[in-house]
Amino acid sequence: MRALRVHELGEPADVLVPEDVPVPEPRPGQVRVRVAAASCNFPDVLMCRGGYQVKPPLPFTPGAEVAGFVDALGPGVEGLEVGQRVLAVPVAGLGGFAQYTCAPASATFPIPDAMGFAAASALHVTYQTGHLALHRRARLAAGETLLVHAGAGGVGSAAIQLGLAAGARVVATAGGPDKVEVCRRLGCEAVIDYRTEDFVEVVKELTGGRGADVIYDPVGGDVFDRSRRCVAFEGRILVIGFTGGRFADAPTNHVLIKNYSVVGLHWALYDRYRPDLVRRTHDELVRLHGEGLIDPLISRTVTLEQVPAALQELAGRGTWGKVVAQLPGAGA
Repeated sequence: MRALRVHELGEPADVLVPEDVPVPEPRPGQVRVRVAAASCNFPDVLMCRGGYQVKPPLPFTPGAEVAGFVDALGPGVEGLEVGQRVLAVPVAGLGGFAQYTCAPASATFPIPDAMGFAAASALHVTYQTGHLALHRRARLAAGETLLVHAGAGGVGSAAIQLGLAAGARVVATAGGPDKVEVCRRLGCEAVIDYRTEDFVEVVKELTGGRGADVIYDPVGGDVFDRSRRCVAFEGRILVIGFTGGRFADAPTNHVLIKNYSVVGLHWALYDRYRPDLVRRTHDELVRLHGEGLIDPLISRTVTLEQVPAALQELAGRGTWGKVVAQLPGAGA
């Protein structure tokens, strides 16, 4: 089979190499998936660089989420069938940028026929993150103001859709007129171009000086620092990631004085400690998708060979929505 593999750490465009490798065999508790689509995520970039929390031994294949067909069952697997349409989180290092991959049965979820593989491959990690962050960690309520940073990205666009589905008043930041327009089309009440506007002042103006009840921050660094200036009394700042490249500090005196919370969300820990919540959230996301309340924002699809360049573009913030690799011969 064809797969992209990393033999030395570095930038995706430099180190991801297409190769012919054996089709993997599922181990006990695993399933083999014939990949129809695999979405590109920022953690894939970090894994290529060696900067992600999970560091598989070289050589490895990145690709954190896929959709396709169950191709084989490992010993002890129950509840799944060969030929079933699924989305899955592959075993670390044996990732989705390949024609076949293996995933734990516990991280493999059935999808309805009405959900396309491209959408399914972009649904799991970002929407699970958004749903658990907004509903479980931040307790977002209808009518509250939600500020989503980097709203035109895959993570941000998912949070916008989930916030709107929850009945929140959604405001987003984005860089440049094209990405601002993407957020407007998603239904945001207001979109702030952070290249030309001060989002702190705009959010205060929109909320009558109160600030945002919930701030969804996948950027970190300076964005987090400034978000502290426009969070509401008893507001919640959700720390989702650090695409800005710097870990921010949360001064506890400021947290105390303004009575707000700084709440982290590392989705993989739910997969480890509360798989029941992950499965329930999957069912809820399938329902929301079926009702047309959420739908992954896919900017374009690429071939397997085009993934290294797509990941490099993602690393440089040159993409919007999700970029998805579609593999030929796997079906619609």
